Amino acid sequence: MNDSQPPGATGSSGSPGNPYLATPPNAPSAEQERALRKLTHVLYALYALFWLTGGVTAIVAIIINYIKRDDAAGTLYASHFTWQIRTFWWSVVWGVLGVALAVVMVGFAILWVLGIWALYRIVKGWLYLNDNKPMYAARA
Repeated sequence: MNDSQPPGATGSSGSPGNPYLATPPNAPSAEQERALRKLTHVLYALYALFWLTGGVTAIVAIIINYIKRDDAAGTLYASHFTWQIRTFWWSVVWGVLGVALAVVMVGFAILWVLGIWALYRIVKGWLYLNDNKPMYAARA
């Protein structure tokens, strides 16, 4: 999967060819888009605070992701919600595997790599959000 923005994409709602930016019939107003942007920043912060809270903030964030996902449809924030949700669930899968394999020491390596990968996903997503870019390029 290519994470870069396609040539000619503006990053605004309604860009052709990007399913995350297709304008739905009930497109959000500018005020709703600002609220979604602020919420998406808060969600990245909650995911980033995961390490300091023992995972509680990530659980809060995933619940909010699912509750507000429909509100983000048709905006660039929909791709960020998908990015965050996928990051959460893959982290859970690899975290469980890492803990299970910790008895044979391999799990510690898995958990270390998972931490670096999760940090990368949070930083990359937050930077793309800051630049008003969707997380996924248009599918050709």
